[in-house]
Amino acid sequence: MTAFSFSVDGRDGRARAGTMRTPHGAVPTPAFAPVGTQATVKAVTPAQLEALGASLVLANTYHLHLRPGAEVVERVGGLHRFMGWPGPILTDSGGYQVFSLADHRRIDLDGVTFRSHLDGSSQRFTPERVIEIQERLGADIIMALDECPVPHDRAANERAMRRTHQWAERCLAAKKRDDQALFGIAQGGVFEDLRLESVQFIAGLGFPGIAIGGLSVGESKAEMLAVLESIEPALPPERPRYLMGVGSLEDFVQAVMRGIDLMDCVFPTRLARNHAALTPLGRLHLRTAAYAEDPRPIDADCTCYTCRTFSRAYLRHLTVAGEMLAATLLTIHNLTALIALAGRLRQAILERRAEPFAASFLASYHKHRLPEPLP
Repeated sequence: MTAFSFSVDGRDGRARAGTMRTPHGAVPTPAFAPVGTQATVKAVTPAQLEALGASLVLANTYHLHLRPGAEVVERVGGLHRFMGWPGPILTDSGGYQVFSLADHRRIDLDGVTFRSHLDGSSQRFTPERVIEIQERLGADIIMALDECPVPHDRAANERAMRRTHQWAERCLAAKKRDDQALFGIAQGGVFEDLRLESVQFIAGLGFPGIAIGGLSVGESKAEMLAVLESIEPALPPERPRYLMGVGSLEDFVQAVMRGIDLMDCVFPTRLARNHAALTPLGRLHLRTAAYAEDPRPIDADCTCYTCRTFSRAYLRHLTVAGEMLAATLLTIHNLTALIALAGRLRQAILERRAEPFAASFLASYHKHRLPEPLP
C-alpha cells in the first residue's frame, strides 16, 4: 500500500471533487492550503488553523534551509513536530524563489546558486540537494525543483521548461523516502504549445501529482484562465492537479471550474495584515471610516470565530490602533472564507450543480466593496 493516494469522488463538467490521502490524514478537494513559509502561518496558531478547517499547510524549502536548517528540523523530530501541526504538509522546492529572488541568484544547467537574503552567504540548490532537504524536513508532499520565468518571453520560457524537465527526472532519481509523494511541475508561461508539451512530459514521468507553476506571476487573469482551459484535457484524470500561488476567492472558483484540485497562496494572510477582509461579495477595507460604528460582523453568513464574536467597528479600532490582534482576527476570517468556499464548491460538484453555483458566485462578487449604509 502506498503512503499517498488520490481518488475522484465526483465530477461536474471539468470540476472535480476528490480526496488526497497522506500519512498525516486526508485532504478533501477542491482544497485551499494556507501558506506557512517559515513553518508558521502568520498570525495564527496550529490550533486555530485546525478550528477553521484547514486540512493542508505549506512550508518553504528555501527559507527553512536558511533558517533554522533542515538538519535542525530533522533532529527535533521533523516538520510536523517542529511546527506543532498534526495534519498533512506540503513543502515547495524553492522554485518560486528562482523567480522572486532574481537579483540574488544565478541559474545554470545543474541548478541554482542563491545569495542568501539573510546574510549574503552562497547557497547551492540542485535537484538532488532539494530532494535531500525536503526528505529531512519530512513533509507529506514534496515538490521537484523547477525554473519559474517571466510569463511572456517565449525563449526564456522554452529554456526554463527544458531545464525544469531535466531537473524533474533528476529529482525522481534522487528520491529515497517512500512515505512522501513527489509532485512534478509543468511550466511554459502563457504559450499553449509549451504548456501542453510540459504537461505531457511531466505526466509521462509518473509523478503521483502534477503542479501548474509559473502562473499568477505577471500575466493577466484572462491569460491564466486560458492556460488552464488549454491544458485540462491533457492532465491525467487519476492524479491531483495543483495550481501554485493562486488564492483569491474569484480565482479559486474559476480554477476549480477548469479542473484544478488544490491551490495555495499567501494572499489571504497578507491581505489580513493589510487590514482587508474577504467576503463572497468582495473585499472590505477595515480602516474605512464608515465602519467606525458599524455593529455588524464582516460577513453575517460566516461562522468563523471573528464573525461570531466581533463587529466591524471593533476590527476597525484594532487596525487603526495598530493592535496585533487585528491581523489574527482577519487572518482567521480570510482563511475561513477560502476554506469554506472550497467546501461549498465541493458539495456543489458532488450534487452536479457546480455551474450555477460558480455563475451565481461570480455574478455577485465585486473585487472592492463600498461600505453599505447601516440599517
